[in-house]
Amino acid sequence: MLSPLEKHARSSSRSLVTLSLLLAVAFSFSVGVLLGHEQGARASVPDGEGRVIHIGDAAPSLGEDVDFRQFWNIWNLVKESYVHQPVSDKELFYGALKGMVAGTGDPYTVYFDPEEAGDFAANLDGKFEGIGAEIGIKENQLQIVAPLPKTPSEKAGIRSGDRIYKIDESETTGMSVEKAVTLIRGEKGTPVTLTIGREGVDELLVIKIIRDTIKIDSVKYEKDGTIAIISVYTFNDDTNSLFVDAVNKALADGATGVILDLRGDPGGLLSSAINLASVWVGYDPVLIERTQDKSQTFRGISAPRLNTVPTVVLVNGGSASASEILAGALQDYGLATLVGEQTFGKGSVQDYQQLPDGSAVKITVAEWFTPKGRGINKTGITPDVVVPFTQEDFHAKRDPQKAKALEILRTKR
Repeated sequence: MLSPLEKHARSSSRSLVTLSLLLAVAFSFSVGVLLGHEQGARASVPDGEGRVIHIGDAAPSLGEDVDFRQFWNIWNLVKESYVHQPVSDKELFYGALKGMVAGTGDPYTVYFDPEEAGDFAANLDGKFEGIGAEIGIKENQLQIVAPLPKTPSEKAGIRSGDRIYKIDESETTGMSVEKAVTLIRGEKGTPVTLTIGREGVDELLVIKIIRDTIKIDSVKYEKDGTIAIISVYTFNDDTNSLFVDAVNKALADGATGVILDLRGDPGGLLSSAINLASVWVGYDPVLIERTQDKSQTFRGISAPRLNTVPTVVLVNGGSASASEILAGALQDYGLATLVGEQTFGKGSVQDYQQLPDGSAVKITVAEWFTPKGRGINKTGITPDVVVPFTQEDFHAKRDPQKAKALEILRTKR
């Protein structure tokens, strides 16, 4: 399952400087094919397949240490020497674009060929069935950011931080998040097998999961005495209204404290994060977004309602993106005590641009910072009170993090 935050990225109207380079490469490719036919390609190149004979001087925007002619030399070598001929020009072209974008070293900057772009668009529109887990890349390894509650992944025992080494029989080394999602997604009732590594477990785990239609309520309200517990599982279109209902219940119940549980929440819509933060910070800044050459401050949009109610926020390695924005803002203002474990560290913004041939490119164009300027991306948010959640706690069905939160709030009454 992909984060709804991608919807925010998809709708952005920012222009991409890189797009001009993509179009330039496409133009050069077309010219090369034309030259190949006009001047006569070697006999080893099948009819209908172009061979680049000559390309002029490299684009002036390239560095002095980049000789773009080498690209075409390798193109020709593959066309002439690769054992399985003919080699598709289109596949080489798309592969080259993928490699160029991957050269940024950013796992969230990705080029999609037309088929992959179609799959990605389907995920953005929510038209999918799968296992119900957010997937990310950390330290160059695919891993589970968070299994969503009451979904096949959670029921099968998948946990935040699980490293994915195989999807069915496909090795995941070098695999993008989008490719992994494509392999995991599938028809309801069909199986997918993940081979995973888990901290504290010596052997790899092989877990078979039966896909299903994914639908969850993004907010849950409950009480522990006079303490209100509001769990937010994702930030999507219904989160705002459900959260307002939960806040109304907490105030009507005369709550003396609030636990905001963001553990395993992979994030979602930026607008939802801002709406929820406003309940504590009011109209003050919630986050700062920085691009190459400017920054933008996003402020709260409503008067505060819980700013005088003692609050503890629970976070862990599955708290990402919008969760980190919310937790970081409350921590900056001293409006909540953060309890748990280091968050995931997904604090970047992607622009999604569709291209004329049906392909698309997603490029990281900005990063997020807390109101006090602390970086979120890659580093995450450090809790005020670090409380591990161990394998033993999981099997014994203990929750030391929630227990600590209750202890903190009860001492403040």
